[in-house]
Amino acid sequence: MELAFPTTPHADLEPLAFLLGTWKGVGRGEWAGGEPFRYGEEITFEHVGEPYLLYAQASWSSEDGSPVHFERGFFRPAGPGRAELVLAHPLGIVEVAEGAVRGTTIDLNSTTVAFTTTGSPVTELRRRIEVDGDVLRYRLSMATADVPLAYHVQGQLTRA
Repeated sequence: MELAFPTTPHADLEPLAFLLGTWKGVGRGEWAGGEPFRYGEEITFEHVGEPYLLYAQASWSSEDGSPVHFERGFFRPAGPGRAELVLAHPLGIVEVAEGAVRGTTIDLNSTTVAFTTTGSPVTELRRRIEVDGDVLRYRLSMATADVPLAYHVQGQLTRA
């Protein structure tokens, strides 16, 4: 049997509907005194008729196209002016975050970060996502057991 998704998003998604679509562009980052880096990226937000958005992120090296990072998860409305995020990362971590939605800006702070025995010792993540028409900008800060909360990556993507 093949899944059949409604063409109209669930009514509860209206505050997050500005995210819907596929976004492509470039990002840059740095970490703990290492060399700055650049990457290509694609993020997709899609609905399935339920009160959450499916989220998929992929990034690749600007130099040779090799994979850099992936994220998979869900954005969920959490009441007026609020959103939740649940993500899995290939670093062996899962992230749960909550925050504010103001117009087309979302600020999320992790409430829980858990990692496997061999996972990256990430302890905190903060994200800001801003959409202006067909341009999505984001910034992510991260902390680990050895590094206090610091800027890590940011990008600018356009709706495909």
